[in-house]
Amino acid sequence: MNKLGGFIRLTRPVNCAMMGFAVFVGALLATTQPQMHWLNIVFGFFTGFLLCAAAMTINDYYDRAIDAVNEPTRPIPSGLVSVKQALTFVFGLTVAGLVLAYYSNSSNILCLIVAAIAWIITVSYVTVGKRSGLPGNFLVSTCVAIPFIYGSIAVTGGLQINVLLFALMAFLSNTGREITKGIVDVKGDSAEGIKTLAVRYGEKKAAISAALFYISAVGLTPIPLIFGLVSFWFIPFVLVTDIGLVACSVFLLKDYSRENSRKIKNLVLLWFIFGLLAYIFGSIK
Repeated sequence: MNKLGGFIRLTRPVNCAMMGFAVFVGALLATTQPQMHWLNIVFGFFTGFLLCAAAMTINDYYDRAIDAVNEPTRPIPSGLVSVKQALTFVFGLTVAGLVLAYYSNSSNILCLIVAAIAWIITVSYVTVGKRSGLPGNFLVSTCVAIPFIYGSIAVTGGLQINVLLFALMAFLSNTGREITKGIVDVKGDSAEGIKTLAVRYGEKKAAISAALFYISAVGLTPIPLIFGLVSFWFIPFVLVTDIGLVACSVFLLKDYSRENSRKIKNLVLLWFIFGLLAYIFGSIK
């Protein structure tokens, strides 16, 4: 039972459930009749869940030396799960996830291709991207955006424009958040040789870059309205998102201290949720 618990801890089930839920949301945004595609959505949810679990496990595999010092009770450094068992687990999760990706839309191999690409991006981040700074931020943001795109493909066989716009908004706002996080972690990242924007160019320039990404995300929000892709109910939620992101940008530029940057990165998650609600309620016509 302890070993089973070790495998479960490796996967970080809450993170995996969030990834599966993002696929569900992408499907919900893409079609007005999600009940017609319930099996595709179920397969898509578990594709996201299993591939995320594989990613979490391989992350712990690569961090095992660091965890032996900082987190010795983690499953691998504690010896609860051996290195060989962890790699076998990764292989099984990956195969299962890709099989389910095929069945997410068996008439369209695009789901399998997108899932494989997402897996490659995730592994790239875990193995080399973590220390690369801005390229690593882009990899993380891509991983955040892809599940929504995947959900659209699972139920429609293609990428719907409203899902694309939301995925782009998620990419931009999350990139801003990752840069802000770099300001919070600047001392530790500098010591570890992680080349974030804050480490390479200083906190002020990092704050300016983060603000530009937040404002770019805001700049996308009128497009669904202009092209009639959403209903009136999109407006109140997206206004909260836009005002929140603009305010975060202003406050970050005024005060890019570690403490304030931490507050900003937490607030951005809240505005991201309101943006998600804007697209969900905006699909009600």
